[in-house]
Amino acid sequence: MYETREVALEKIDDFRWRIPRSYKPGMRVPGIIYADEKLLKDIRQDKALEQVANVAFLPGIVNASFAMPDIHWGYGFCIGGVAATDPENSGVVSPGGVGFDINCGVRLLKTNFQYEDIKDKLKDLVYALFSDIPAGVGSKGDIRVSAKEEKEILVKGSKWAVGKGYGTQEDLECTEENGAIQGADPQAVSERAYERGKAQSGTLGSGNHFLEVQVIDQLYDRDICDELDLNLGQVTVMIHSGSRGLGYQICEDYVKSMQHCLQKYNINVPDRQLACAPVNSAEGKAYLSAMKCAANYAWANRQCLMHLTRMVFEKIFSLSWQKMGMSLIYDVAHNIAKIEKHVVDGKEKDLCIHRKGATRAFPPGHAALPERYKKIGQPVIIPGDMGRNSYLLAGTQKAMEETFGSTCHGAGRLKSRTAAAKSINLGVLLKVLEAKGIIVRASGRGTIVEEAPQAYKDVNDVVDVVHNAGISKRVCRMKPVGVIKG
Repeated sequence: MYETREVALEKIDDFRWRIPRSYKPGMRVPGIIYADEKLLKDIRQDKALEQVANVAFLPGIVNASFAMPDIHWGYGFCIGGVAATDPENSGVVSPGGVGFDINCGVRLLKTNFQYEDIKDKLKDLVYALFSDIPAGVGSKGDIRVSAKEEKEILVKGSKWAVGKGYGTQEDLECTEENGAIQGADPQAVSERAYERGKAQSGTLGSGNHFLEVQVIDQLYDRDICDELDLNLGQVTVMIHSGSRGLGYQICEDYVKSMQHCLQKYNINVPDRQLACAPVNSAEGKAYLSAMKCAANYAWANRQCLMHLTRMVFEKIFSLSWQKMGMSLIYDVAHNIAKIEKHVVDGKEKDLCIHRKGATRAFPPGHAALPERYKKIGQPVIIPGDMGRNSYLLAGTQKAMEETFGSTCHGAGRLKSRTAAAKSINLGVLLKVLEAKGIIVRASGRGTIVEEAPQAYKDVNDVVDVVHNAGISKRVCRMKPVGVIKG
């Protein structure tokens, strides 16, 4: 295998770079990387660029193998990768193109509070959120679900949670796919996956998953901010979580079962982690059906987490969540494969869009958007790290034309969890965060170190690239003031 630093990139412009098809015999399309010179130095530290080239081998891949500026090494696909395949042209689906945390995603809700309104109760709020929202590996939730209901969740997604009183119809309208993607088949999910998903509804999970109380500290697009009723100093809440053990097991099951598909369908890829099957094959359909179950489970989970968050705010501030204006701005996935309509060579086609560590970024007027966002485009939520900031962006027409309606998903790791644990001093880190006015609670002290700001690229650099490249645009920026980690 080639070393990543040997990958010769052709500069397209200040924010795009090409890996030519000639780099590796067998590449069906070029690789396109969104980055600037500064980020490229970090990107070259691992083998993510090699993975961009490897993805270009997939049968039926259309236009290019794309990578966003938060790209880093992953399983099969890099994290930050986007690939579209054409089912009518032997196009495949690859579990490695979605990842182990199926429908890991983010939701952002606003409040009527200004920071000044909550600062005296911030510590109580953060401690109550940590106390009332289960977090960490294997955490069990207070939202109890029967075996029959487990299967309902896999089909109904957020609609199941709203039906139980854990939210409103408006929440569904502001969730990608209305919180439930069609075509989920619980029969495609193994008993082991069911076991791993049991009792995890309404739980935050571990690693980079979090719940943050944030404050808007920068407005970029005043018109969109006015449409969303967002202003400087306003308190928001961001929730980042996925499909927990259920999604992990589904990915594991199908990665193993698809290994034989490489030979069966005569598929040649340079890395067995890119195990895949034609979208229209029995194996491809089974994986997509199971993946949709995990996606719906994740949407239900984030809906439950938002409900628990609203209940904590009610407890601390003695007001209903409606009076506090705690409405959902949007919920969007960043680990998923979806059949979407896109224009290729002037013709509209149904394509299988893999987004692994990449966010959907549909433009104004797109049919998939709720009426309230047809004018401004899809809200795109980009979490940063617990010491810097996060962003709300909006989707653009250029994203539809260039990246199949996709943009970045976060800051992107710079150091592995092991490297972070070895190089970062917990005591110093906590003092730095405290000096910034950030209160942190986590289920394990090790998690705080592993998720330190130094372990990540600067999300401001990442967002600058996607904004300047035109594949999404900045709306506003939020800084963390209270952080709950799994």
